Amino acid sequence: MHLIITDAWLAKSRAVYLSGTRLLLAGFLAALALMVVAAGLYHWVFLKGAREGWPIIGTLVKLVVKDESEQRERFMRENLDVMAKRLGEMQAKMLQLEALGERVSGLAGVNPAEIKSNMGSGGALVGSRPLSMQELQATLADLDKLTDQRVDLMTLMESRLFDQKIKKLMVPTQQPVVGGVLGSSFGWRIDPVNGRSALHTGLDFPAELGTPILAAAGGVVVTEEFHPAYGKMVEIDHGNDLITRYAHASTVRVKKGDVIKRGQKIGEVGSTGRSTGSHLHFEVLVQGVFQDPQKFLTAGQNLPQIASLKKPGDR
Repeated sequence: MHLIITDAWLAKSRAVYLSGTRLLLAGFLAALALMVVAAGLYHWVFLKGAREGWPIIGTLVKLVVKDESEQRERFMRENLDVMAKRLGEMQAKMLQLEALGERVSGLAGVNPAEIKSNMGSGGALVGSRPLSMQELQATLADLDKLTDQRVDLMTLMESRLFDQKIKKLMVPTQQPVVGGVLGSSFGWRIDPVNGRSALHTGLDFPAELGTPILAAAGGVVVTEEFHPAYGKMVEIDHGNDLITRYAHASTVRVKKGDVIKRGQKIGEVGSTGRSTGSHLHFEVLVQGVFQDPQKFLTAGQNLPQIASLKKPGDR
């Protein structure tokens, strides 16, 4: 394309040659400039009309704003309804958790009435009308507070149950000889050495030499020595004035001060001391008084019951 530009004053002319590529580029730049000018003009007119309240433009602005507000409100309403539904489900689960907590609290030794009185109750009633944002926030705050209380309750019950478990592990209910058959029981009998009537203060478990001796409960070794009557002997303190004694061992595998677990091997069966054959002599003492170990091995009595045991002559 050839363009001829003439100047009327100087009476001169100039020829400009535009190729196809240049022509397209020039057209594109012209169209872009026109669009920018039009957009700027439209934006200026629209803003000015909106500020000054021009009849047509003001009406259009109100329609646009109203439509956006309705869409925003509808979106929030839908989200609030979904959140309210989820909140109702969470409240139902919290009620189930509260009922479960009251049942478990009895096992943990916690008074359910005290727990219930300390627990807050809350939550909005979702009726025919939808929840507002303020009501939803208040309900969420109540639910958060209630959740914290439930966590505190569960932590307390966990602590109590763990404490009970530890105490049960400290009660001598484990057989000291695996598969051992009871020989002599606790009580008065004819002494096999001198033939006289004497109090047998424990249980005898006949077993082959070298049979493992197991701790009847967890505790701390307080005695590990050779006794003229008991032979090689071990005593374990389980707390609460409860001690178990293991006598006539051939070999002792623990020493004074060792912490022992329930069922741990502490020695091997023998016939040391005042004994007529290979066996384990097993005793249980509460506050220094001999108790029948069979009651512990068969019934697994708990510590509160053990604490109720009295010395002879106590009232």
